[in-house]
Formats: sequence, structure tokens, C-alpha cells
Amino acid sequence: MDISIASSFLPQNDPDAARTFYRDTLGFEVRNDVGFNGMHWITVGPPGQPEVSIVLYPPHATPGLTDEERRVIDEMMAKGTYANILLSSPDLDTTFAKVAAGGGEVVQEPTDQPYGVRDCAFRDPAGNLIRIQQAR
Repeated sequence: MDISIASSFLPQNDPDAARTFYRDTLGFEVRNDVGFNGMHWITVGPPGQPEVSIVLYPPHATPGLTDEERRVIDEMMAKGTYANILLSSPDLDTTFAKVAAGGGEVVQEPTDQPYGVRDCAFRDPAGNLIRIQQAR
């Protein structure tokens, strides 16, 4: 079987802030920006990896959500507990410095974890946890 990851989805509630963070702070390419009924789906990805993308989507556009589910999603996004993603970098310390200087909300400075990786963590403008680990 030959399966690869094409896209992963992260919620966003401010398309301008999301676009700016992923493009200007993380250095990702904006590959698509689709608006519909006042909502935006923004596809971003790392330069040189056109086969891998993150779709930043408006979570309230998910079909079938109840008002209670929307409320819970809003609460979890505000707390930063709704979604996360793990990225990697060949130079974690330099990447950390650039993301922090670019306004990324620091959650954890680069740390050697007891489970064998060195990583750091940020929150994006929607509260999503972004962990970046040292590439092996």
C-alpha cells in the first residue's frame, strides 16, 4: 500500500491573522485562499513540499454542527485545546527564535524531552498548538 498525507486541517477564526502567521511567521506558501459566504479556507504549505498542505478552515462551516457544538468549539479554541499539529525543523533553535520574533505566542522554549526529542511549542492566532521538533 502506498499512502501519503496530502492535507491536514486546522481551524481558524480570523483569516487575515491566520494567513499572516502561516505565511510571514512560519514562512509557508499560501497555495489557495477561497472565500464563500463570508468564510475563508486558506491552504498553506512549506516551500519545496507541494504534496503536503495545511487547510486553515472556519470550524463553524462544518455541516451538521449544533449550536452547543459550536459553543464548545469556540471555548476549546479560546483555551487552545481544540487542535494541534507537529512540525519539524533541521535547526530548532533558529526556527524558535524566528517564530518568537515574528510574534508567535511561546508556550514552551526548546526543550530536550524525556522521550527523546527536542522541541518547542507555540500557539497560532486561533489558539492551535504548534509543536516544532528538531528534525532527525
